[in-house]
Amino acid sequence: MKIEKLTENKIRIILKQEDFKNKSIDLKKFILTEPETQSLFLEILNKAKKEVDFDTDGHKLLIEAYFQNSDVFIFTITKYTESNTTLKNNTKKLLSIRKKVSTLHSPCHIYQFDNFENFCDYCNYIHKKSTINLKTIFKSCILYLYNNTYYLVFDGINISHKSLALFHSSLLEFSTCFNCTKNFKFKLKEHGKIIIKNNAINTGIKYFA
Repeated sequence: MKIEKLTENKIRIILKQEDFKNKSIDLKKFILTEPETQSLFLEILNKAKKEVDFDTDGHKLLIEAYFQNSDVFIFTITKYTESNTTLKNNTKKLLSIRKKVSTLHSPCHIYQFDNFENFCDYCNYIHKKSTINLKTIFKSCILYLYNNTYYLVFDGINISHKSLALFHSSLLEFSTCFNCTKNFKFKLKEHGKIIIKNNAINTGIKYFA
């Protein structure tokens, strides 16, 4: 089990099937409504509090989960301050669970960021991930602003790169995968505003990480 603190309000947990040799838990059927996995989840939250100072008491939680492969289960936990309501310290409110598949099928891909701060947080995170060599994964990426939303557009992605799944999963911590068409890419070029051109991630790391 590995716990990473992405921001003050978000952590990522990486679970492997081998972590549960002595427990009757099948990661392929990991459901938070089951008593066994509820107990495990609270155990993970306590561990996150001790190891990375991630305190979820009094917060609602958003859980996003996906499989990287058949034996690795990754999920992120984002906490939100609960207003006008006092939650018991031992109660963990789960807002939603969204399963994702960590795959890339196209040499061109677009990721959608809700705001510029999320993009900067991603640049800061990927800067610390020295295991990912960005230069060998894609040829170029451009950050556009269109309809108050930021889009990171990649060209020339190396779909056979050994770190592609890890790179993709790191992006999903801060953005959503945008199922685009060629027409939308042209629409961004014609009507969108270029915020950072050429290599948006490296530029973001240089100025915001």
